[in-house]
Amino acid sequence: MLTFFRSFFKSKFGVVFTLGFLALIAFAFASSDVANTGTFGGVAGGDRVAVVGDEKIGNAELSRAATAQLDAMRQQDPTLTMPAFVEQGGLERVLDGMIDRFAIGSYAKLHGLRAGENLVNSEIIQIPAFRGAGGNFDENAYRAAISQRGLTDQMVRSDLANGLLAQQLLTPVSIGARIPDQFVSRYASLLKERREGTIAIVLSAAYAPSGDPTDKQLAAYYDENKANYIRPERRTLRYITFGDEQITDRIDPTEAEIAAQYEKDKAKYAASEERTYTQLIVPTQQAANSIRDRVQAGGSLEAAAREAGLQTAKLGPATRESLLAESSKAVADAVFTAKQGAIAAPARSGLGWHVVRIDTVKKIAGRSLADASREIAADLRATNRRKALNDLAARIEEQIDDGTSLADVAKELGVKIATSAPLTADGAIYGTGQPAAEVLRPVIATAFQVEDEGEPMLAEAIRGETFIAFEVGSITRSATAPMKEIKSQLTAEWRMAEGARLAKLAVDKVLARVAKGEALPAAMRAENIKSPQFEAINLTREQLTAQGQVPPPLALMFSMAEGTAKKLEAPNNAGWFVVDLDTIEAGKIAKDDPLFAQARLQLGGAMGQEYAEQAQNAVRAATKIERNDAGIDAVRKQLVGES
Repeated sequence: MLTFFRSFFKSKFGVVFTLGFLALIAFAFASSDVANTGTFGGVAGGDRVAVVGDEKIGNAELSRAATAQLDAMRQQDPTLTMPAFVEQGGLERVLDGMIDRFAIGSYAKLHGLRAGENLVNSEIIQIPAFRGAGGNFDENAYRAAISQRGLTDQMVRSDLANGLLAQQLLTPVSIGARIPDQFVSRYASLLKERREGTIAIVLSAAYAPSGDPTDKQLAAYYDENKANYIRPERRTLRYITFGDEQITDRIDPTEAEIAAQYEKDKAKYAASEERTYTQLIVPTQQAANSIRDRVQAGGSLEAAAREAGLQTAKLGPATRESLLAESSKAVADAVFTAKQGAIAAPARSGLGWHVVRIDTVKKIAGRSLADASREIAADLRATNRRKALNDLAARIEEQIDDGTSLADVAKELGVKIATSAPLTADGAIYGTGQPAAEVLRPVIATAFQVEDEGEPMLAEAIRGETFIAFEVGSITRSATAPMKEIKSQLTAEWRMAEGARLAKLAVDKVLARVAKGEALPAAMRAENIKSPQFEAINLTREQLTAQGQVPPPLALMFSMAEGTAKKLEAPNNAGWFVVDLDTIEAGKIAKDDPLFAQARLQLGGAMGQEYAEQAQNAVRAATKIERNDAGIDAVRKQLVGES
């Protein structure tokens, strides 16, 4: 039944919703990326955009948060620019989110709520991105991840603390919200409501003129719809690639080098152990000793963790070296001195006190030089190859920095320069929708940030395998397509627009007849409607929502009064829907109906969210907030490139 409508709406509305939802997620993430603990009075200074309580939000923090949100949104829309983001209110939304977050943190601290170091640590170690190969928290992975986002440890901890304070403050407000059964019954019964009627469509094509428009008509249509014919900026790239074929250095290791590497890594090839273990981290040594005593007395580590409101983690297999890299020496010593099945002595790391049960112990035999020779040779060959390729890339980059042209670099490497088809910022070949060559995809974003043509740059195209030297060959700026170049397209679309206008006039006459009591099919016949299409509708709201994306004509039908008819324009001048609602049958629902319980749960959640939002508004109202409009404007100008 719904196929009739989906052909007109396809995925357009779903895409709009999805982008909006992803933008919301991006905003929430970006606005929480930055926290600051400096204390300044007033906002007269030029280094801040707002002061919340006694904490300032600096210009740099707002700029970084706005840039982070834009970067996240570009994952869905690579053509989005900072000026467009700012014009659409993105900067204000980021600032509002930051103010709310700071206000909650300030208010919570003022009323005695705390998020201590151990609580923040427990949040950090639960983030999968910060774990090493063994499954444990890895300090190096943590530092690398936050560095990539331009953050410091202090920023991350401060932001997590504010988030934990928000949980403490808002969760009690929102949890357990309950709606009266009478209200739930009224709402849930709507899902059982049934509506019957007819939806017809009058196609623009049936009314579209067959002749060509006059030059004046076409020019007027073009002027009114110029925004529909803006072509995106496109650029061609001139590039070369190089890799193993261009390496001239020796990369095969000698027997002496293999032997030297074996001696250097002798500990790696010595007899060793791999262990798997179950771990629980608690804040204090007293708690760790207490849990260990209970387990040794006959309890289980998992049960002790549950009683303490905590959770164990099964980790490994790990070697002593890998555990040393991921945790502290004390923890590694404890894990690798205890026997299988035993509870190791509590040991401390930067995250707290570790209570560990040794689950398995696997003995690994040592290997001689002869045994390890092939593996060492392969590793050295790969290392030498990477070094030679990186050295070559560094030499080429130095030449480019010194002004060497792409043609001269290509000649030295013995490769030919290739030129891409015109590309758009989203990585597609202009006019085809086909993706650019894979080797170009890592550099397209950079290429669209370059101001001028003919400036060679170097990048890694395929990590560890191929480098690309490239320059922008030509730039065609975004502009409205010239009328003469799209005349045939304009003519076709003018015909459809004229058809839609004439179809609307016909539909208005039909609606006038229906308003006087005529049935929709009879009114269509009386007005000699060309090629009308009808669809009988008999649906409940429950059936409607089960379809997922609801076509707009059906959404209109379920918002109309009984016995009325309305029109709705189809997208892209395709035609007009006529929605005629005959009857509405009220729904009934019993309290033991699963829908009743589902509605109660959904409404309770919505009410809880409303309570939390109102509490957040109250917190904001109770917190002294000063905005520095001059500072905000300075950030705006800096982001959009205004002087």
